[in-house]
This record gives sequence, structure tokens and C-alpha cells, in this order.
Amino acid sequence: MFKTIFAALLLAASTTLLAQAPQGERRQEQRFDCSKAKDPKLCEERRAKVKSALDKARQACEGKKGPEHRDCMQAQMCAQAKDPARCNTQAKERQARREKIREACKDKRGDDRRACVRQHIGERKK
Repeated sequence: MFKTIFAALLLAASTTLLAQAPQGERRQEQRFDCSKAKDPKLCEERRAKVKSALDKARQACEGKKGPEHRDCMQAQMCAQAKDPARCNTQAKERQARREKIREACKDKRGDDRRACVRQHIGERKK
């Protein structure tokens, strides 16, 4: 639920950027232009590998909703990782951080909520 709320907040905050994006491209492809990377070929290969892994995970988790879908996607993606145990540990840490932010900002709405979320995300990066 927090992922969707956070994504909606980011989308609302960046509507001007998204409004200028070419039609038909997925958000992930718009994040970084591999032609500007140090090694464009390696960048494209990495992007293709991630896309393939996501497609496999989405197929495996098709029909599941909410927390069940999130847990399924996490399990599928971590199963394909070099170190599945480390991947699962990091995923649980990220989920704990999201829960902490959700709890800290649960009583706020609109701009106050966005500011609260940004503040807590900023604390993590320091």
C-alpha cells in the first residue's frame, strides 16, 4: 500500500517531467539513458537482464494481490540474485524502513505528508 501511495506522490510531484516523456516508453526506461553510460553495451545488457527477471517474476506472481503479491515478487527476484539470503535481508530492511515512515507520517495529509516522507527518507541517506 505504501509503495502505491509513495509512487502516486512521486508521480504527482513530477508531472511536468512525465508530461514531456515520449508516449509508449515505460518509466524504468526513462530513468537512465544508456547512451550516456560509460559502457552503453553493458548498460543495455544489464537493463535487458533486469527486465527479463522482472517479467519472469510478474508471470510467477500473476493473480496475487497486495502483500501476497509483494512477498511473491520479493521471493522471485531474490531467488534470481547472486546471494539470495543477502537479497532477502535487504528487502526486509527496506520494508521495515517503509513501515517506519508510514507510521511516522500516518496522521498527515497532502503537502504535510509529502514533507514528512521526504524528511524521513533524507534521514536515511545521511
